[in-house]
Amino acid sequence: MPSAPNDQPVPADLHEAAITTIRTLAIDAVQTANSGHPGMPMGCAPMAYLLFSEVLRHDPADPAWPGRDRFVLSAGHGSMLLYAALHLSGYERPTLEDLRSFRQLGSVTPGHPEFGPGHPGVETTTGPLGQGFANGVGMALAAERLSAELDPDDIGILPQRVYAIVSDGDLMEGVSAEAASLAGHLRLGRLTYLYDDNRITIDGSTDIAFSEDVLARFDAYGWHTQQVADGNDLDALRAAIAAADADPRPSLIAVRTVIGYGSPAKAGTAAAHGAPLGDDEVAAAKRAYGWEHPPFHVPAEVADHLDARERGAALRAEWQERVRAHRVAQPELAAEFDRRVVRGELPGDWTEALPSLEGDAATRQHSGAVINALAPVVPELFGGSADLAASNNTDVADGGDFHADDRLGRNLRFGIREHAMASMANGIALHGGFLPYVASFLVFTDYCRPAIRLAALMGQR
Repeated sequence: MPSAPNDQPVPADLHEAAITTIRTLAIDAVQTANSGHPGMPMGCAPMAYLLFSEVLRHDPADPAWPGRDRFVLSAGHGSMLLYAALHLSGYERPTLEDLRSFRQLGSVTPGHPEFGPGHPGVETTTGPLGQGFANGVGMALAAERLSAELDPDDIGILPQRVYAIVSDGDLMEGVSAEAASLAGHLRLGRLTYLYDDNRITIDGSTDIAFSEDVLARFDAYGWHTQQVADGNDLDALRAAIAAADADPRPSLIAVRTVIGYGSPAKAGTAAAHGAPLGDDEVAAAKRAYGWEHPPFHVPAEVADHLDARERGAALRAEWQERVRAHRVAQPELAAEFDRRVVRGELPGDWTEALPSLEGDAATRQHSGAVINALAPVVPELFGGSADLAASNNTDVADGGDFHADDRLGRNLRFGIREHAMASMANGIALHGGFLPYVASFLVFTDYCRPAIRLAALMGQR
């Protein structure tokens, strides 16, 4: 866990004021829009506070910094949690006025986070539950392979981890099960997921449809699992995140929270999930917090405390020293890093490698010929199939398989997990440094359709 420059103990009342600011910004934005999901941000505010102020390697002044950690709000309906954290951290957008425009047409604060220009700090579009979970697995996979390929001396130019907040709903979706299973098999230890275990969905208590032992399931997948009994216990959260980051396996931390925390009449109920609290209940919740401020108020001491720009600049400067050392030690690999990761460019001569396709042949045969013609000159070409490599012709000849003990393999074995395959490919693309491809039979692409739609919305290739 990165430490802040000039790290000094923070008074308990400042911690509490910062967390309450996140909660009340979410409450006020949803109430002003008369639409949205206030309960999740109210329950998860301590997690967001710790992540953005103490844990994440991020620099609001350079949101696309390649050495940053990735944060995915897989529970995208709780978008105001992310928007509040980004604003308070010092990102250019969203501004306070953007928060006031939550869920309004044309705003940069839509009801669910959207990746793209004007949305700094949003790493992926989420909303359809489970997609962010699988995107994060793809990001971690990309980081592992890119580090093995471009930083063999482990100088540390790609130190990033992937953090996410996932919900009960995310963990009910099949795509998350597919992705979690593969992440455990591949030992993707850069993943630290915090599970918002509030036990409430729109229809009521989760026990009407969801009674499994989630941590036992993830244990069986090969994940490192922990439980935090009280989502407001900052020390317990810190200890759990530190233990997760130190473990070589992917990690899931089940954090027991109260949806709508602080709302006298709606906390812990489905009424706090997907509708404004109402004026009377907003006032009651703020009284419970001891918050005597107008809507959208950010106390000066909280703004000072949560501004992450100085800390981010220090982390980025330290990373730039590593990049300089890498350029000296590995100049050719450093040039590849600059091209693929920093500039995001294809090799200048890649079109010359395209084969001439003549004669009648199945499209999958032509596709395989193109993949293998381009592979030697486009090293970022990286992908595979859902247990159909021999039929889809997706293998790079002599490329080897990517697996837990070989991070340099060029062929991905997704197993029979079409949905996770496509969603993970989105995560690989979003991470940067790769041109991912995946394949299946056309009839099976119905399983991929949600991820294909999101790839189109995000403009990913």
